[in-house]
Amino acid sequence: MKEKITGAKALMRALKAEGVTTIFGYPGGAIMPVYDALFDYTRGEKKCFDHILVRHEQAATHAAEGFARVSGQVGVALVTSGPGATNTLTGVADAMMDSTPIVVIAGQVAISSLGTDAFQEVDLVGVAQPISKWSYQIRRAEDVAWAVSRAFYIARSGRPGPVVLDFARNAQVETTEWEPTRVNFVRSYIPYPQLDDDAVRQAADLINNARRPLALVGQGVELGNAHEELKAFLEKADIPAGRTMLGLSALASDHPLNVGMLGMHGNYAVNLKEQECDVLIAIGMRFSDRVTGNVSTYAKQAKIIQLDIDRSEIDKNVKTDVAVVADCKESLPAITALLYKNKHREWRESFRELDMKERQKVIEPAIHPSEGPLLMGEVVNAVAEQAPDDTVLVTDVGQNQLFSTRYFKYKHKRSICTSGGLGTMGYGMPAAIGASFATDRTVCCFMGDGGFQMCIEELGTIMEQQCGVKLIILNNNYLGNVRQWQDMFWRRRKSFTKMMNPCYELIARGYGINYDVVIERGNLADAIAKMLHTPGPYILECAIKEDDDVLPITPPGMNVNDMMLEM
Repeated sequence: MKEKITGAKALMRALKAEGVTTIFGYPGGAIMPVYDALFDYTRGEKKCFDHILVRHEQAATHAAEGFARVSGQVGVALVTSGPGATNTLTGVADAMMDSTPIVVIAGQVAISSLGTDAFQEVDLVGVAQPISKWSYQIRRAEDVAWAVSRAFYIARSGRPGPVVLDFARNAQVETTEWEPTRVNFVRSYIPYPQLDDDAVRQAADLINNARRPLALVGQGVELGNAHEELKAFLEKADIPAGRTMLGLSALASDHPLNVGMLGMHGNYAVNLKEQECDVLIAIGMRFSDRVTGNVSTYAKQAKIIQLDIDRSEIDKNVKTDVAVVADCKESLPAITALLYKNKHREWRESFRELDMKERQKVIEPAIHPSEGPLLMGEVVNAVAEQAPDDTVLVTDVGQNQLFSTRYFKYKHKRSICTSGGLGTMGYGMPAAIGASFATDRTVCCFMGDGGFQMCIEELGTIMEQQCGVKLIILNNNYLGNVRQWQDMFWRRRKSFTKMMNPCYELIARGYGINYDVVIERGNLADAIAKMLHTPGPYILECAIKEDDDVLPITPPGMNVNDMMLEM
């Protein structure tokens, strides 16, 4: 006879079967049976999970995202019904935009109470469906094993993404005969499209005949673990490569074929050269508007090759000449095998003059200023110079994100966690917590004073867990990115972007977290060294010039080659 257990205990066994080790969560009434079952699985001989008690449910999803991005595994968030569930939706949408595999498990009222406006009832499946890869309501205990296995299969396979499970309370307490279930097929869902040999040949032919090829490398390379395949592809055909913000650590910063970051605030040369190349090879990137600028004028001179696992991305924003729909870990070596060994020295060297122009006008003044208040670029650069080579960069959203992604150094894969598509302020601190549970590497999180205060409650999680995250607050007393746009495009009418900030030292002291502040440039290097060598969590506040602007910039709606090096 098969063993009978509750649906809550079945969930524990199903999560264990999926290899889950870490759960980020917040308990409540509708999920209490699950938390009772979890008690035995977090201590004693049966221990197999670490449960991290966050201070807000949105933070649970961002922590799960950070964990997933660094570990390559599925992140898990566990919350209650009603506001507990709806608080996760920003993180779900963020994970959907950035193809991050997480599973959110939320409590729900009993099936008999659905539709009665019961306490903390909300139609979570209906709300989550448009912003998740799959959402499902578990109504019976006997469906738990199947639903969990299917959820993890969908979340991690193909183009990854978030899955939401709405777990009715009756299904948590009812009993069922336990039977392990493994889902590895879903009808009509094809996570790994079959490679088209004709498309591979067409792509190789275009690349072999190109005089000015340019690769655009996105996060798809990281998600597909295709780092070595990418290097072999680029090196064989001598192709310069730009990286999207989410793809920055897919290719090391010091690789000779790396020509910088793409996008509105990316590097000058690679953005302008998109308008000069004759073949553009997009690898695991989605042609975001922040990359293309005015899409009607984008790369019209080039033949476009797009490599993507998701067919819906093909021709969505930019019309392609050849589409290779497959996992890039499969498509890249298939194309590489057909490529000639080539040299494009003259084309690659043509980037240098533009690089030098940017370095002279933008980079050197940003990282090595001679006077005045501290600048964001110099703080990021100073941290990057001292941090270990395998440091994980986590950012919040705003100028802190744009400066830190530009000036940090990337030498190892899965070294960046940032909110790309949704641009979620408050993402940084909880994502850094999640990252710290995914790795023993140093985790440095850059935040503005605005984003820091959006997730300030998570200092409680850091205090309790003693996460060794290094939090760098770039404090300019403004919502800096909005302020910059107001200065540039809204006649300097700074409408509600000036911020009155608290004393961060007192806050750090209240949470028992090490703290230091840097105001003078001469103290910066020593303060960073102290932060990096102090065990445990650390807050380093840096007093930044209030009108420090992110440059270069392609003004919104303008052409890529309209990128500005100065205001």
